[in-house]
Amino acid sequence: MTWLGVMLAAAFTIGGIFWLGRLPVAARPLVGAAVMLGLAGYALQGSPALPGKPVAAATEPEGFGEALTDQRQGMAERFGPAAQWLGMSDGFARTGKTELAAKTLEKGLEKYPDNVDLWVGLGNALAAHGGGMMSPAAALAFDEAARRDPSHPAPPFFAGLALAQGGDLKGAEAVWSELLARSPADAPWRSDLEMRLAQLRQALGPPPVPVDRGAEGVPN
Repeated sequence: MTWLGVMLAAAFTIGGIFWLGRLPVAARPLVGAAVMLGLAGYALQGSPALPGKPVAAATEPEGFGEALTDQRQGMAERFGPAAQWLGMSDGFARTGKTELAAKTLEKGLEKYPDNVDLWVGLGNALAAHGGGMMSPAAALAFDEAARRDPSHPAPPFFAGLALAQGGDLKGAEAVWSELLARSPADAPWRSDLEMRLAQLRQALGPPPVPVDRGAEGVPN
């Protein structure tokens, strides 16, 4: 029954092209041959009798999409060339194509080598491509961003995020604590940073109690 439907569809297609399309008589054999060639290829490679099977979407790297979009509050320009490159990179990252996401930003940096947002985005993409770990290449990208604008909040914020996701909680705490200390009270990213820092410190547990070395060895 499936092949009967295919043949009927082909017949209607040829008929529509011939009469509705009003093709010249000399061109009709070529059109018919093209349709038949398509049918022959489908007969060799197609499997119309098989049941349909939906394709599973690629798994998004954990926390990566959130880091790139939701947590850019007030830290990156919304318009202009950087936003365009970041948008393309985000699209690749959301489908799991982290290497392509990083290469997209590298292309953007060829045109805008001093753009802080692109350097930060590259650091994020490289960290995601490394499985969420802070690789030397990702650290270099964050350092390049900070070097171009030491007052910009994005380089330390996302560097701390990459460190935390990679398991270096103490390193992340140090970076975020310094950023929080210099963040204005009304900064749009401050409340999110405070929440993340509190969660980080809770995971680290209470600091060790200092030992009074002067009391050691004192006889009772």
